[in-house]
Amino acid sequence: MLDIFDILGPIMVGPSSSHTAGAVRIGNMARSLLGSEPKAAEIGLHGSFAETGRGHGTDRALVAGLLGMKPDDLRIPRSFELAKQKGFAYSFHNVELKEAHPNTALLTISDETGRTLEMQAASTGGGRIRVDRLDGIDVNFTGAFNTLIIHSTDVPGKLAEVTRELEQGNLNIANMNLCRAKRGGSVLMVIETDQKVPPLVRALIEELKDVTRVTYYEREDT
Repeated sequence: MLDIFDILGPIMVGPSSSHTAGAVRIGNMARSLLGSEPKAAEIGLHGSFAETGRGHGTDRALVAGLLGMKPDDLRIPRSFELAKQKGFAYSFHNVELKEAHPNTALLTISDETGRTLEMQAASTGGGRIRVDRLDGIDVNFTGAFNTLIIHSTDVPGKLAEVTRELEQGNLNIANMNLCRAKRGGSVLMVIETDQKVPPLVRALIEELKDVTRVTYYEREDT
């Protein structure tokens, strides 16, 4: 069943929902999952993003999202200027990604402490996005829910400990996915919740043994 946003599209600064609104959301998602203010970004453009993205403002939209803007922000066309004022360094290049959606960006971003994030995400139409890879691990989530990204080592019982903290916080899990590159290595837990996840719950999860990092994307109000 279609909702009003499927029919009319998102409230946004144009010209294109996929090349502009979706690109802003990709940048904003990467910023959220870094968990801090990004200071530098290397941005690869694949497929249609590489071929026609600059004409549609995709480059400015990605930078706008990395600066924390939403798709309806009137400052999006000035994002390059604003990035320069903030000392945010960025570069673009074209990439070819195997079996990737035509509207895909590969972002490698870092903050002033050296913390980094690599994220591959696609703009799938109507302003929607899908995150396909995080730090080299295949994932699949859209930002349609409040989303916890939990980095940990691959040890027995860790998922149960995390879900126990969510239960005690009276939070309902909408979707959940555990992704790992190899047995005994690093694990990404992607947990989507119906409710916003309070800072205290996030802090309690991050204090769990073998959890190395917790970041969070809060769903846009619609």
